[in-house]
Amino acid sequence: MDTMKHQPDDENEVHDLVTFEDPDLNRVTPLAQFPAEVSLAIVEKLANIVRQAHGTESATRPDEDGIVRAQSFEEGNVYMTERPFEGYFADRYLMDFYDVEERDICSRMHLHTGLRFVRMMTGPDTRIRVSSLSPFIVCDVPGVTPFVPRAFEDALPGTPPGVHRTRYNLVVPENSWLDMQVPRGVSHQFNAIGPNAVIDSVHPEESIETFRESMSNYRMMAQTVFLAEEKESAGTCATLPG
Repeated sequence: MDTMKHQPDDENEVHDLVTFEDPDLNRVTPLAQFPAEVSLAIVEKLANIVRQAHGTESATRPDEDGIVRAQSFEEGNVYMTERPFEGYFADRYLMDFYDVEERDICSRMHLHTGLRFVRMMTGPDTRIRVSSLSPFIVCDVPGVTPFVPRAFEDALPGTPPGVHRTRYNLVVPENSWLDMQVPRGVSHQFNAIGPNAVIDSVHPEESIETFRESMSNYRMMAQTVFLAEEKESAGTCATLPG
C-alpha cells in the first residue's frame, strides 16, 4: 500500500524540503465576488459555527468512535460539520482563520496524505495568501470566471543554508470565494491577512487515507506532513506586492 507517513500518528512529521518535489499541481477556480455586507454576513455566520463548537463539550470531546469534531490547526480553528460513515468516505470541515498579523505567525508549507477540496471565503479588509512549491493552474472561462487572482513568486523562507526554493503565490481578494483542488501529496500553504476569512474543506479520502497510512483515528494533524520545522513570522506571508 502506498503510504506517505513515516510515523502514522505523528502530528508534527517533517519531510525533507531539499529533495521534495510535488507530484501534481493545485487547481484553483475563482468562483464569486460579493458586496462587502454580504460577504461579511456569510463569513461571520460560518466562523461563528466553529467558535460555538469550540465552546461546546460535545464537540471538544471524543464521540463514540473517538472523533473530536472541534480541532485546531496552524491556520485556524476547525469544526468537522460532517464525518465519514460506512459507504461514504468523505468528511467536511469549516475553518475560522487566524489573522497572521495579529499572531505574528505564518502557517508552514505542508501536504496531506489524501486529496482535498477547499473553498476559501474572504470578507472585508481580508485577503488570503495561497502558496505552493509549484505553479497553480487557474481556471479562467471567459464570460464566466469573475476574477483572476493576482499571482507572484518569491523565495520560500526558512530553507537550509545555500538552498533556494521558489514559492508560487496567489491572492484571494476581499469579499471573494475561490475554490482549490489539492491532489494528494501536493504542497500548499494558507495564510489569512485580516480578520474575516473562512475555509469550507471537503476531504473525499478521509477513511481511505486513514486506513492507508495505518493511523489510529481521524486526526487532521496526523494527516498532514510539514515541509518546515518551525513557523515563520508574519512578515514572510503578510507582504503582498503590487
